[in-house]
Amino acid sequence: MFDNIKIETEAGIATITLDRPEKLNAFAGHMRRDLAEALEHAATDRNVRVIIITGAGRGFCAGADVAYMAELMERQDVDEFTRLLGAGRRVLTTIRQMQKPVIASVNGAAYGAGFNLALACDLRYAAESASFSQSFVKVGLHPDWGGTYFLPRVVPTNLACEMFFLGDAINAERALQLCLVNAVVPDASLQAETRKLAMRLRDAPYKSIAAAKHAVYMSEESSLERMLQYETEAQLACFQSEEARERVKAFVEKREPRKVKQA
Repeated sequence: MFDNIKIETEAGIATITLDRPEKLNAFAGHMRRDLAEALEHAATDRNVRVIIITGAGRGFCAGADVAYMAELMERQDVDEFTRLLGAGRRVLTTIRQMQKPVIASVNGAAYGAGFNLALACDLRYAAESASFSQSFVKVGLHPDWGGTYFLPRVVPTNLACEMFFLGDAINAERALQLCLVNAVVPDASLQAETRKLAMRLRDAPYKSIAAAKHAVYMSEESSLERMLQYETEAQLACFQSEEARERVKAFVEKREPRKVKQA
């Protein structure tokens, strides 16, 4: 379907793989657009409940292909560069606006746009060999892919400035200390551990997860009063759902809840 993006769906979990391993999955050509289309497809596929984003080979995503950037600069192709920025924006808004949880499974270097792609996801698991860098400054460019929005919401501003100003890489353990990732696992276990998390989310009540995801990001720019109103609306919607009814009944009856078909 796509040249450098693979999407595989199994048992309600869609795995989207950046597939340019010889370049550490750096973005070039139509990769940004194709990633956006893959995400949009997964977001609307009724058989998909959870999405995993990962990279092929030994890298998650090294950001933009610098050689490709050099070509654009050489021919002063501002229009094409603007198109690439728009495609990146499309990826991020799709992740944040979809109701389904998105997990970044960071299997190696996550630099530049790759770091910020991971930050855009709802949950992040990292392999012990993973590393992270806001590498834009190394080539004289400005952070994009939402980095200036996501990073200062996770780490203090002085640390965000340090990462943006210096572009130094940090390892997975440091990323965990800074709450940039949810967990660090052995390289050999990353795929299995990420899938285990995805299965838990897949089997969780869909409406509850979707409403909570919306609330988390809505709260970033809303007042307490607005959030209380939203919570009331979302809670009433969950209260009236078949899934919640079955889970409450199962809890009272001390049994596992039966699966309820998604409305």
